[in-house]
Amino acid sequence: MAATEPDIPPSSDVNTSPFTYERLYSLDALRGFDMFWIIGGEEIFHTMAKVTGSPFWKALSTQFTHPDWNGFHVYDLIFPLFLFLAGVATPYSVGRELEKGATKGQLVWRVVRRAIILILLGLLVNNSLKELKPFEEIRFASVLGRIGIAYMFANLIYLFANRKWQFAWFWIFIIGYWLLLKFTSAPGFKPGDLTMDGNFASYMDRLILPGRLYLKIHDPEGLFSTIPAISTGLLGILAGTLLKTGHQHKGRKAFILAAVGVIFLIVAQIWNLDFPINKNLWTSSFVMHVGGLSLLLLALFYYIIDVLGYKSWAFYFKVIGMNSILIYISSKFINWNYATAGFFGWLGQLVGDPWNIVVMAICFVMVKWAMLYFLYRKKAFLKV
Repeated sequence: MAATEPDIPPSSDVNTSPFTYERLYSLDALRGFDMFWIIGGEEIFHTMAKVTGSPFWKALSTQFTHPDWNGFHVYDLIFPLFLFLAGVATPYSVGRELEKGATKGQLVWRVVRRAIILILLGLLVNNSLKELKPFEEIRFASVLGRIGIAYMFANLIYLFANRKWQFAWFWIFIIGYWLLLKFTSAPGFKPGDLTMDGNFASYMDRLILPGRLYLKIHDPEGLFSTIPAISTGLLGILAGTLLKTGHQHKGRKAFILAAVGVIFLIVAQIWNLDFPINKNLWTSSFVMHVGGLSLLLLALFYYIIDVLGYKSWAFYFKVIGMNSILIYISSKFINWNYATAGFFGWLGQLVGDPWNIVVMAICFVMVKWAMLYFLYRKKAFLKV
């Protein structure tokens, strides 16, 4: 059933998550598509695999899990894609403020403030507020914290470096990170050791990060491996700059994004031979791989929505994308399982075993979307 977009004011009057900017419909839609899998979309595949036992559904279900260490599953793309899209928004938010006369000093404070808020929200998501935990049991590293830190440094580079230096910094971070991990290791291990306990990045996190690490000896959102994540944000900034200020025809812009994406994927596979694709370490080959996929997705969404003008199909995702941070942290103050059972428990009973778990997984996402749609109609968006 096609959704019709409600009448809302011009884009410049709407506060959106995570930033305020001239709207690119495709950007909101792609962010919503990305968040769809986080808010419960992946569970539909898991329940289908459980009910059917089909190799096809089991294969899809596996793609919505993370590999133990090296390797790549589709689920690994969700986090870096969100960071990439935060970068794409920068020329439309920070760049627009520069055009309106804001000073770089004012924008530095704005960027730093957003980073601090995201770090604090990350602490909220990681740690229950029901009881005061001992300091050593608090997990400080987080998804939102990494987004905040990487976003901050990428935006500072955007503010103070020209386009050539933005390209240069993209490569400096990932080449430097590769060389650093290639010629160092944790004490007692050979240089270049990339195991969980032997790699230099995890060792540095054990030394630097307070509190507890997610895996005791390693944290997938650790501080040291945030260095190459800055390049993920910078890649988004470069893509957003092309879309906003490039003189090429819109269709040509989409082609450029797609072509660069393919090149990135090829480079990633070559680099993978020496520096494995690994989300846990956010390796340089991982940056190239997810960067290539992000560019291809952005090119696809941009071409279909903003070039060809087919928007109605993406409204479902846009509703999610415009309140992405809110829905991400919502589980801390809303019991979504309870809400879903309250609205649709009867439906699950009516369907019965074993398909009721599939139906309830779908209803779980529907309940979340309904709340987001209500907020969308009320023009209520969490601004970070």
